[in-house]
Amino acid sequence: MLGAKIILPKKALKKDNRYQRDKKHKLCKRQAAIEPIIGHLKADFRLSRNLLKGQIGDEINVLIAACVWNLRKWLVMVGIFLFLQKIRYFFIKNHSFLLCHIKT
Repeated sequence: MLGAKIILPKKALKKDNRYQRDKKHKLCKRQAAIEPIIGHLKADFRLSRNLLKGQIGDEINVLIAACVWNLRKWLVMVGIFLFLQKIRYFFIKNHSFLLCHIKT
């Protein structure tokens, strides 16, 4: 949805019932979890200054930053997977060597 605005939850009021207070509290906790990620995006990918023009430029800039963020997470997972595969291969290759030292 292009151009959609995020409506931030208001503080719970005294006249709100229990359901409304819990719902607003849950939304505030969710927002507090997302704010550090937005701060890192602004610092790491220079989102504080946008060189693209207009609202479409803003959306393109944020979309590219989010793609890079997800790509970085994916690369870390692939690196861990490949490292574990290398360790597994090392132990399979040297299995007979390890068994000889254990028996003696």
